[in-house]
Amino acid sequence: MSKRPNPTAPELTGPNLKGDDVARPMSEFTAAVVGWCSRNAWLVIALAILAGSGFGWVSVNRLSIDTDTDRLLSEKLPWRQREIAFDKEFPQNSDLIAVVVNGSTPEQAESATAALTGKLKESPLFTSVVRPDGGPFFDRNGLLLLPVAEVQNLADSMIKAQGLIGNIAADPSLRGLANTLSLFLEGVKRGDARRSDIAPALTAISGAIEDNLDPAKPLRPLSWQSMLTGRKPSPTDLQRFIQAKPVLDFSSLTPGKAATDFIRKTAADLGLAPANGVTIKLTGDVPLNDEQFATVSQGLGVSMVVAMTLVALLLYGALRSVRMALAILATLVIGLLATAAFAALAVGTLNLISVAFAILFVGIAVDFGIQFSVRYRTQRHRIDDFRKALDATAHLVGPALILAALAASSGFFSFLPTAYRGVSELGIIAGVGMMIAVFFNLTVLPALMTVMRLGPEPRPVGFSVLAGLDDFLLRRRRLVLGITAVLGVGTIVLLPRLNFDFNPLNLMDPHTEAVSVMLELMKNPDTTPNTIDILAPTLDEAGKLADRLAKLPEVSRAVSLLSYIPEDQPEKLEILHDTASLIGPTLDPPDIQPPPDAAAMRSTILKSATALRAVVPAGEKDAPEQRLASLFEKVAASSDAMLDRIQNVLLSGLTNQLRQLRLVLSATPVTMADLPPDLVRSWVAPDGKARVVVFPAGDANNNDVLRRFVAAVRTIAPDATGTPVSIQESSHTIVNAFLTAGILATLGITILLTLTLRRFYDVLVALVPLLLAALFTLATTVIIGMPLNFANIIALPLLLGIGVAFDIYFVMNWRAGRPNPLQSGTARAIVFSTLTTASAFGSLILSSHPGTSEMGRLLSIEMFYTLVCVLLVMPSLLGTPKRRLLHRVPEA
Repeated sequence: MSKRPNPTAPELTGPNLKGDDVARPMSEFTAAVVGWCSRNAWLVIALAILAGSGFGWVSVNRLSIDTDTDRLLSEKLPWRQREIAFDKEFPQNSDLIAVVVNGSTPEQAESATAALTGKLKESPLFTSVVRPDGGPFFDRNGLLLLPVAEVQNLADSMIKAQGLIGNIAADPSLRGLANTLSLFLEGVKRGDARRSDIAPALTAISGAIEDNLDPAKPLRPLSWQSMLTGRKPSPTDLQRFIQAKPVLDFSSLTPGKAATDFIRKTAADLGLAPANGVTIKLTGDVPLNDEQFATVSQGLGVSMVVAMTLVALLLYGALRSVRMALAILATLVIGLLATAAFAALAVGTLNLISVAFAILFVGIAVDFGIQFSVRYRTQRHRIDDFRKALDATAHLVGPALILAALAASSGFFSFLPTAYRGVSELGIIAGVGMMIAVFFNLTVLPALMTVMRLGPEPRPVGFSVLAGLDDFLLRRRRLVLGITAVLGVGTIVLLPRLNFDFNPLNLMDPHTEAVSVMLELMKNPDTTPNTIDILAPTLDEAGKLADRLAKLPEVSRAVSLLSYIPEDQPEKLEILHDTASLIGPTLDPPDIQPPPDAAAMRSTILKSATALRAVVPAGEKDAPEQRLASLFEKVAASSDAMLDRIQNVLLSGLTNQLRQLRLVLSATPVTMADLPPDLVRSWVAPDGKARVVVFPAGDANNNDVLRRFVAAVRTIAPDATGTPVSIQESSHTIVNAFLTAGILATLGITILLTLTLRRFYDVLVALVPLLLAALFTLATTVIIGMPLNFANIIALPLLLGIGVAFDIYFVMNWRAGRPNPLQSGTARAIVFSTLTTASAFGSLILSSHPGTSEMGRLLSIEMFYTLVCVLLVMPSLLGTPKRRLLHRVPEA
């Protein structure tokens, strides 16, 4: 059994605990504060409970969340001012919900979009609802925007289908379709027509019937547009868009939820569902942000629960006392409430970055409680008397805690002068939070420890098993420092290969609807949102600018309002008018037959089946006529319900297609006066300024492509704005903000350590492990292929605030002449502090939000290297303590 030292021995109560001249004033101060709080423990606890209640009330009633991402960066930045100026000219083009409508046929997509647009326009939840790719203007004049050759091809296809159109227009039923086919087949038999002319139509009709014979499957109607034009519908043909600008509630974590919920409910009420061949998906700024915020908040909630659970378990492992662990947790909760109350009074509203202060507070502030409690256990093992052990603890650890809190605060405060407002507000909250944390750990924690009547500590607290490592790091000091230097130089070589991913979509959950739809749209150069906007003084200038930009190899096309005035109109109109003179009368038959009954339909399609087989030469296999004949016979033998289903499948899109043909063939010359007001307003502002939209050539989601695209466009239009410009400018702003914060934090910590330690070597020793940990962390990101991004870059300045505390604890012990750092209670406290902090930060990895998860990964890597550098490098840097006190220095 180890012999207990005399509790009144001078080395435990004498000036050796305060031997450092720099630490003496803080040592006396913290001892006085801790002693008073211990003597008046119940009063302190009562005041803490009252204060905690008040903090909680203020937090609940005064603290809100602002989810407006535009406010995360300063509005004084030049590129932000250009962005704001553009949004003022075209407010209807920002904060949009993009409704993506996909139908099984072009007609179905069009009718679904038209119906949904009409309903949305009636709702007060939207200030603007427009169709950028549809409406009466495009219905009538859309063909004029195509090249002449394509217009001619479409006209030829319509003329070939004249006979089919005319007969079915007079009898728009399954009977009329069957009779029309029979009539055409008679012409084939006479030699007046060729089988090949009708083969595509027969194939389309057969495919539609086959796709719909199972009544359990959703309807897939026949596309008359495709059948008449002879062209298979492309993905773009099957897709339509609605742009809706909602009224946003920024006091909610999901400001656009009411609007998106209304869109989904309206679509369901209209029967626009996959079961009916229509899908409605939402993307755009509003759904993207709402889904991101919901994912982040859910992830933070899970992370907070996991973090608190792991912290509690590790506290017990560090302290071997449930009561002491509860005391630290209670202190942590009060400190967190106080910090939240300060945030409510100082900033009032949390942004999407400063909301993470809670995780940061738990991860960092718990270190102060562990340091104090483990040091107390060390002294309690040596001193039987509780109050004397508490006094010795306050003398020993008080100055180090205050200095560590000041250093951490200076690291956070370094964010204040940056243009990254989101992190700037986090900096002031977390910086003050560190001072709040150390205050409660020197007041409430000693009071709680007093009333809990903690017993003696029968076992040593330090890591005696590390005695050999302690000895090795001193004996082979030059070897350790040499290896460290080589590794440090190696990491510097890797730094130029650091990669920064400025694409915010890569930080979002790709499995959410808004992100997956956005990624899909980016694959199509005509639908990508990664376009550049340019504001020209006049419409004529916009047209000239668009022409210049379109010639750049990095640009696929540049569009202005003048782009909607078709080229080669006389030639195109002549083609359409000639087509109208040929097939126009067939579109408007004088008499339309009444709908047939089931018996008439069966009789007609069986006759048509016979006619189909009659034109097929003997021995010919897989003829389209044989296929359709067999299907007609199968439908004729089915129930009346199936008969009606097939009629609906084959004829439901005919009426709208005939209407569309009439409109297309009645196109007239388009001038600026003919453009719809909504279209004009989306391209020209009331003051006459005009908008130019530039589309990138190549993969619009590739960072290198976008970088070259922005650079090329800016050679002609330096004031360009838009998504690619905003992404790159914000990345530069954020990176510069963190570089500035890192430099300021290093300077602030250096100045603080210089003022308190007053020795250059001591300051250097405290900073070197910190800088090494940063270098090792960055090198690891290169090796494992983890790019820095908007989310995880926050980890780097945080390292300065977190890691410097550990360095300070060892330096203060070394200055006081305490040897064997790895065997001390300080080492135990640092190990468990690192584990608890890493647990809090590492829990972020569990988030389903990639950005939050990436931040947790980098923070965990950072904490690992911080611990390695503190435990393996710092003892060799410090060497044997130079101060040799007259009395044996107590273990720390």
